[in-house]
Amino acid sequence: MSHTPRTRTVIGCTVLVMTLGPAVTSCGGDGNPLSAAPYDAADQISFNGPTGEGKKADPDKPLEVTADGDEGRITDVTAVDAAGRHLAGELSADGGRWHSTSPLAADARYTVRVSTEDEDGRPGRRVLVLDTGKPPAQKPLDVTFGPKAGTYGVGQPITAELSRPVHGRAERAVVERALKVHSSPAVEGGWHWVDDKELHYRPKEYWPSHATIQVRSNLEGIRISDRLRGGRAKPLKITTGDKVVAVTDASSHWMTVYKNGEEINSMPVTTGKPGFETRNGVKVVLGKEYFVRMRSTSIGIAASSSESYDLPVYYATRVTWSGEYVHAAPWSVGSQGYANVSHGCTGMSTANAAWFFENVREGDVVEVVNSYGSTMETFGNGFGDWNLTWKKWREGSALTAGTPETPKPEETARLRPAAV
Repeated sequence: MSHTPRTRTVIGCTVLVMTLGPAVTSCGGDGNPLSAAPYDAADQISFNGPTGEGKKADPDKPLEVTADGDEGRITDVTAVDAAGRHLAGELSADGGRWHSTSPLAADARYTVRVSTEDEDGRPGRRVLVLDTGKPPAQKPLDVTFGPKAGTYGVGQPITAELSRPVHGRAERAVVERALKVHSSPAVEGGWHWVDDKELHYRPKEYWPSHATIQVRSNLEGIRISDRLRGGRAKPLKITTGDKVVAVTDASSHWMTVYKNGEEINSMPVTTGKPGFETRNGVKVVLGKEYFVRMRSTSIGIAASSSESYDLPVYYATRVTWSGEYVHAAPWSVGSQGYANVSHGCTGMSTANAAWFFENVREGDVVEVVNSYGSTMETFGNGFGDWNLTWKKWREGSALTAGTPETPKPEETARLRPAAV
């Protein structure tokens, strides 16, 4: 009776050997083809470009990797240049061909790693170095990111200024795809073309408070058009502070300031009177000036007009380039909280203006509601970027314009104080 269990064990092992074929020589896992070291797949794959010392591939042609014969297939391809830029690509469903889908950089060295498997599932590997040639004489497209490094409010957009205009959508897509923005914590965001030489980047909603945002360009050496190739760009790193949002209700003549979602101050104000109504909408703090001399002639009011003024102004927080500020207005204290008597700025007492001046920073959000004025310009007079819905913002991208999207209710309405 003691021999029966051993006999059954031998029979079970014999069946296993027959099932797996001659490559398996025991009941253990040592013979599993997936446990073997990758074999050299040099004879199973081919490339469409030259390889080896002294040979240069054309950077304007896509890289192709092909599986030769019926003995195996490609399972993965990675191509990375010396700067750490990954070359995007697409692998066919049958594993017979991989090709790059993003442009190669000129005068660059790529390390290409190809993974394969044979008919039995054994893994193969092939690594090669690919050099691309120098580009023909073309104009460089340099990129300058903004703002300068520092800490900003959660409404601060990222800007990219191009040294040359880019017109066509295909060329814009090449540029946009190479401009990388990474935030921690991560948020959804996108680029929007302001014009042929400027892009803005903003998240779907405001940046998180105390976030780190890093911006870089992978455009150097990349062909954009027959006459244009990517140039250099200095990377940018900024951080955000607390989430500060100031909401001015022009009908109640009152400003409420929120910090990280909690109300921290509320104060009487006066905004633009009839004919000089303050702009509605979301604005972003552009800077702070302790003293500004405000003259009516700077906004087109003649010196001989009854509306003419020439005033020393303190604690001036700028929100548009055309001259709209939140500032001290001691001459209108009697109207603050009761009537709108300014020429478009938001005026408050000197003490309140000093508090506001000290508690906001560049990039913080200032929103005006219930004014009879027009909506803040999206571009050109400061940062009105947040006055576009997310759907409209995406339409300004060369990559996402026309991409189907089902808008959610919160995406169809402009950000309001309730979202603070």
